[in-house]
Amino acid sequence: MTSAGDAKLLIEGVSRAFVGPRGEGTVALADTDLAIATNDFISILGPSGCGKSTLLRIVAGLDRPSTGRVALNGRVVTAPGPDRGMVFQSYTLFPWLTVGQNIAFGLRERGVPPARQAEVVDAYLGRMGLRGFEHHLPRQLSGGMQQRTAIARALANDPDILLMDEPFGALDNQTRGLMQELLLDIWERDRKTVLFVTHDIEEAIFMASRVVVMTARPGRIKADVPIDLPHPRRYTIKTTPAFNALKARLTEEIRVEAVAAASAG
Repeated sequence: MTSAGDAKLLIEGVSRAFVGPRGEGTVALADTDLAIATNDFISILGPSGCGKSTLLRIVAGLDRPSTGRVALNGRVVTAPGPDRGMVFQSYTLFPWLTVGQNIAFGLRERGVPPARQAEVVDAYLGRMGLRGFEHHLPRQLSGGMQQRTAIARALANDPDILLMDEPFGALDNQTRGLMQELLLDIWERDRKTVLFVTHDIEEAIFMASRVVVMTARPGRIKADVPIDLPHPRRYTIKTTPAFNALKARLTEEIRVEAVAAASAG
């Protein structure tokens, strides 16, 4: 496990409580601590409502913790910034911009010279299988291609960490599998630090170097499981005994929390 001193991203004592219109409170996260090293790919699993997305939004600077702090490269996170790239389940592309313009958006906002913008966009068009679609609008693309564009836009800005909130959840199974392989191939080459939220146990294992399991609400970290599967990973690893042993362990961990969540609800 990563120690606090070696962490690129450090989450310390983070909790998040929400107050309703009548003053009633809901604690989404409680006492969450997590240290993530450079080049780690961390998958976060947990039952619905356990605070996975809330934690990711706090890391992104889109929400503030009620207690605790998040630090990236030693700097406390207080707002969104270009050092964090965010990819949501919904594609969140600008519908009035073309594929190429969407990918270049962060670069343009930072004042990167147009010639350099064009180089970066061209590189990601090639890497994401989007070449020939650079002048298409999002509505002219399939769901998988829209999400490729969203990932390319996040990566083009060269963030220190990539934050992904169920990015493949809206895709059909076949497209989802292909997108998993595409993202994993990019990670194996670039070794970006990634924090990846998912409900899918197989996806979590296949993608990650560590899988973090959260409890039912209020969410806490229940288990931090290293995934010692070899790289490069291909889809065939999902049928191996080692993969299935991890799947069985994590299925039981999640089932216990899902039952607890259902009982509480």
